[in-house]
Amino acid sequence: MKVYHELEPVFDKNSEILILGSIPSVKSREIGFYYGHKQNRFWRILADLFAEPMPEATDDKKIFLKKHHIALWDVLKECEIIGSSDSTIKDPVPNDINYLLKKTKIKTIFVTGKVAERFYNKFCLSQTNIPCIYLPSTSPANAGVKYEKLLNSYKIILNHLRN
Repeated sequence: MKVYHELEPVFDKNSEILILGSIPSVKSREIGFYYGHKQNRFWRILADLFAEPMPEATDDKKIFLKKHHIALWDVLKECEIIGSSDSTIKDPVPNDINYLLKKTKIKTIFVTGKVAERFYNKFCLSQTNIPCIYLPSTSPANAGVKYEKLLNSYKIILNHLRN
């Protein structure tokens, strides 16, 4: 099925890092915000990283991201995909990542998952000239990776923020 990315990027002029997924999952598209599946560990990881309560509502998530100078978006603007399975992506079209870079203080780009990494390197790296830093996917499809290992992997984010 052809999927178009309809979620706005979350950022402001003070954003220092960018976290990119591949494209929003079915559940994220349904609720209208990133990492929307109840079993996705993304929001819990970030909350634990900053020793704060996990944001639940979309507005609280946006406030949380901006408070910590984190921008959030996806590598792809559109693609063919079956369900939420990144491994089925065909005909990918990238987002204009430079659009965000021009409006922010972003110097570091993280990607969540191997597919996001592959598409970032293929489509975006030559335009941004910022090598991405790989983070393991927090998706329920990656449930084999233990929570503590994910959290340890995500701690690198703290090294790239001024606070």
